[in-house]
Amino acid sequence: MPLDTNAQEHVLIVEDDERLATLTREYLEANNFRVSVEHDGGRAVDLIISLRPDIVILDLMLPGEDGLSICRRVRPQFSGPILMLTARTDDMDQVLGLEMGADDYVPKPVQPRVLLARMRALLRRADGPEEAAGETRLVFNDLEIDNATREAWLARERIELTSAEFDLLWLLSSNAGRVLTREEIFSALRGIKYDGQDRSIDVRVSRIRPKIGDDPNHPERIKTVRSKGYLFVKDL
Repeated sequence: MPLDTNAQEHVLIVEDDERLATLTREYLEANNFRVSVEHDGGRAVDLIISLRPDIVILDLMLPGEDGLSICRRVRPQFSGPILMLTARTDDMDQVLGLEMGADDYVPKPVQPRVLLARMRALLRRADGPEEAAGETRLVFNDLEIDNATREAWLARERIELTSAEFDLLWLLSSNAGRVLTREEIFSALRGIKYDGQDRSIDVRVSRIRPKIGDDPNHPERIKTVRSKGYLFVKDL
């Protein structure tokens, strides 16, 4: 099937199951995506960096190099969304994927409509805010967060954040002084209801804390409010 060269978004699928990769590619091309496919994990890092796709769909189990290692190695040079494919019942793999820098995960067997919805949500957030209205730059002592450029700085040094990490940091900081429940965070960031078990938000908070100068063991900027959610402290 020829690629649609007018498609706005480029997807790289890294998946060794050729049948699944082909079906996914055809489904995404039918939805106006430009798609590249790689079956060997050993070539994925160089390909992601050279192609710089708008989004990567990355399988966990791959020949050559596994998805966790690929995600960890590519993150310093690629800030675009990475959506990981994991085993449905393997919660630890999902957590590890998020810790390595994945933005979201979809369990196997893959449901095409769910995959497409998750991809579009990640791409919308990566594109930045839809409206210019409202405050777009926040400053908390030596921490600066700019929603227009989707960048953050600590003591004037740029902080390396994934798309999903920035979304969460902006959501918390723009609601500084107010406790956000996990239900509110899930609804705002993922568009789904919190099931009481998903740990993706907790993992991202643990990754963000040291990046913004917060002590992970005794956090002062992003506080955990037991049985509720998180509080971004306005003034330290």
